[in-house]
Amino acid sequence: MKKIISIVFALVLTASLAFAQRGHHGDKKKEGDDWRERVRAEQVAFITSELDLTEAEAQAFWPVYNDVQKQRREAYKATHEAFKALQEGVEGADASALLDQYLDAKKRCEQIENESVGRYKAVLPVQKVALLLMAEEKFRHQQIGKLQQGGGPGPGGPRPEGKGPRGGWQQGPAIEG
Repeated sequence: MKKIISIVFALVLTASLAFAQRGHHGDKKKEGDDWRERVRAEQVAFITSELDLTEAEAQAFWPVYNDVQKQRREAYKATHEAFKALQEGVEGADASALLDQYLDAKKRCEQIENESVGRYKAVLPVQKVALLLMAEEKFRHQQIGKLQQGGGPGPGGPRPEGKGPRGGWQQGPAIEG
């Protein structure tokens, strides 16, 4: 019964987040937003199932988890932007500053990961925090497997047979040097 309540709570939470995002973006949703929402919904259901949260645990956990996820997305975006700037300016006079910005962005990602464990421990037993970390990794591997098989939720849809590893995504050209 606890598991059913947790799943229902997680789905309601996900639906409300999706509705809020839809209102924020209006009718001009990006093409990839739909699959991102599907993946997030799958992730919520997967984590809920893996952790077997009680109703009280779920109520305390999901706001913390959603905040950590938001921080992760922002940090990864900053890292990506810093890396892109580094690629474009590697030959310029600002290469040292761009490198420092990139390394600082990567440190921020690591800091968020380290702090998240403490935040999770404040609302869950340590065993469930460990299960959460394992569930996130298991879910990530599951999603990679879907992409490699060409049936993943990505914006490009299924890939033609024989394209990329195991029918999955294409690998770019090898970098020589």
